[in-house]
Order: sequence, then C-alpha cells, then structure tokens
Amino acid sequence: MNSKISISVPCGIIDWIRLLRLYFAAFPRAERKPFSRIYNMYRRGKSDIWCIRRGGVFAGFATTVNSPDVILLDYLAISSDHRGEGIGSVAMELFKDKYKGKGFFVEIESPFVDRPDKDARKKRREFYIQSGMEPMNVMAEVFGVKMELLGIGCLFDFEGYKAFYRDHYSEWASEHVLYEKHPDEES
Repeated sequence: MNSKISISVPCGIIDWIRLLRLYFAAFPRAERKPFSRIYNMYRRGKSDIWCIRRGGVFAGFATTVNSPDVILLDYLAISSDHRGEGIGSVAMELFKDKYKGKGFFVEIESPFVDRPDKDARKKRREFYIQSGMEPMNVMAEVFGVKMELLGIGCLFDFEGYKAFYRDHYSEWASEHVLYEKHPDEES
C-alpha cells in the first residue's frame, strides 16, 4: 500500500460516515461539541474539516476554527487501526504548512490534573510539543474541562483566548471559559 499521507476535504457520504464514527469514538462526551455546530461553521466558511488519508485510505480527521490570523486545531483523531504509524505527525506538518503565516494552536485536556488518564494526557501533550507547538502558559476550564493551550505563533493570553471563543462561538460560550492558574505561574 502507498504510504503517502495527505489531507483533503471529505468527499462523499462514506468519508462523512467514517469521520462521524471516529469523532464519537475518539472524544469523550464532555469534549465533544454537537457535530451540527462544527458542520454549520464549515458550511459558513468559518472552519475547515479535513480527512487524513494514508495511500488514499481514510486514516483520521481534523477540524479547525479559522480567523484571519489565528487557527484553532479543534479536533484531531487518527483511527485506532492507524495509530502509531506516524500519520498524526505528518498530518501536523501538513496543517502547519497549510496555515503557514497564521498563529496555530490547540486546546488539550490538562496533563496537570491528577486522574486515571493522566498518562494519556501527558502523551498527547508530548505529541503536540514534538510537532513544534509550545506551551502558551494559558490554562482554562472550558465547559467544566480543564484545558491547556499549546501553539505556534500565538501570542494571546487568557483574555485573548476568551475573546476567541466569543468571536467564533458566542458570548454564551465565552462565559463558559474560566480562568485556571497554570502550574508554572508564581503563587
């Protein structure tokens, strides 16, 4: 099988079915937006939805929320039968190239919260750091989930992050982004 990794918009019902199945399998309920919201933003040109393929075969997906100068990598998932093959790392390089010249950031569930899945959260953080993202020293509780921001070329602080939510989602959504002290901050 051809091992070339590529990104493309979903084309056809089968792509959408695979994408939705992976979305519901890969993300816990607390971290999932209604997919209708993601799709509506995509239809209005406010976000991108990408299929990630290896040799033309669906291997994962990503969604972004787009502003003129900053891109949020909202969701990134590789299907379980393709994990560990370097597809996510190559996809990250493709996204960084696609959005070159813009700030590019991701929200990750905080690896600093002591819960049973802490190792998985640390591993996810390490993946993004190895992909060139840096801690932005911004932590927040977003709809009850403690998140850390990692990015490239993003210079906003907590208030800028909250404004991103207000501008791209709604005032109501922004009100559910609460300040959380970063472990690196002075007491």
